[in-house]
Amino acid sequence: MAPYESDDTTTAGEVEEPRAGRRKAARYVVPVTVMGVAAATIGLVPALADSGDPDLPDITAAQLIEKIAQSDVERLSGTVKITTDLGLPNLGGLESGLLSGATGGGDGEGGSSADPSGRLTELASGTHTLRVAADGPDRQKLSLLENAAEYSLIHNGKDVWGYDSASNEVYHATVDEADAKERSAQQPPATPKDFAEEALKAVDDTTSVKVDGTAQVAGRDAYRLVVEPKQSGSTVGAVSIAVDGETGMPLKFTLTPSSGGSAVVDVGFTKVSFDRPDASTFEFTPPKGAKVTEDTEQDRDHGDFGFDKQQRGPKSEEDLAKGLDGLRMLGEGWNTVAAFDTGAGAGLPTGEEVGGDLGGFLGSLGDQVKGDFGKGTVFSTRLVNALITEDGKVYVGTVTKDALVKAAEAGK
Repeated sequence: MAPYESDDTTTAGEVEEPRAGRRKAARYVVPVTVMGVAAATIGLVPALADSGDPDLPDITAAQLIEKIAQSDVERLSGTVKITTDLGLPNLGGLESGLLSGATGGGDGEGGSSADPSGRLTELASGTHTLRVAADGPDRQKLSLLENAAEYSLIHNGKDVWGYDSASNEVYHATVDEADAKERSAQQPPATPKDFAEEALKAVDDTTSVKVDGTAQVAGRDAYRLVVEPKQSGSTVGAVSIAVDGETGMPLKFTLTPSSGGSAVVDVGFTKVSFDRPDASTFEFTPPKGAKVTEDTEQDRDHGDFGFDKQQRGPKSEEDLAKGLDGLRMLGEGWNTVAAFDTGAGAGLPTGEEVGGDLGGFLGSLGDQVKGDFGKGTVFSTRLVNALITEDGKVYVGTVTKDALVKAAEAGK
């Protein structure tokens, strides 16, 4: 089915009708700013693997975005495949350990292998299969399927359970029923809808939005919404979202880089049902002999399944600025770069300064650059690039290395 050409090469200014709907949909689209992308980067496969070309009624980009915003699906079950290819260097598993340690999870001293704050970081790389189920804001279940084991995270009323079958360890926390809706909104992104809501915060005058035909995903007829930067210099090539034609729920999310090649993040249902899951799906009793860890920390916000407020990341530029010295946002749209001072007075030592094996190791992880800002090192992935200058300034964005250096020079 050919792309709908009516008024679909849309900018944010054209996605404005009606006014009330525009405000509602606005939160769904704006260039994914640096820190937000870092938090939302999980999964991606080859573009929309559609099987079929269903015949759906014509719809404009504005109408489809509104359809997503109005989607009220609260009950579902299914299987999700997540693939992430950031192009990170292979550190022999070190990166996974660092992520787990940073969030306090893992099976180190005093920790539990069932603590979700460590286990869910595994979704940040590689390919994973999840089973998901939801029945309103008070009951959700997510199971990470592994070779000969399974990790499950269950929220049922006031109880949150994590269970690692490989180690037979259990994590348990209790939460306030009054915060059920907020907890549901704060859980880590794991479904196409989670990623779509982050990416669709990125539409403004620097963005092209169009409906590019249809696809069939997990046996469902869907529209294809394509979001692309108009600016050059962004590492984001395009975001494709398969939107269920009946419910408006995103079924698949794919982010491809401007450099080409495989997708950076691909999250999609391979099987989905919108029927109410059986109540037993959310019931859990620790198996006999399991080691149970009770989370008794008073300062942890259990509403986000074990991620405290600092780990979850800020919700606004103001929140982010509170934790960073002099945070500034440089540029606009998809070329926005976050700049802040580490306060250390010096950046990372260069390979020349360190010398030897350590110098070579540091040099292999980043590229040395020079500019009006002085010297620095650029650390790159296929999506997010960061420049650390010799005087301790940091510039981060979903922009190319050249665009990052220009932003640093302009922000000097």
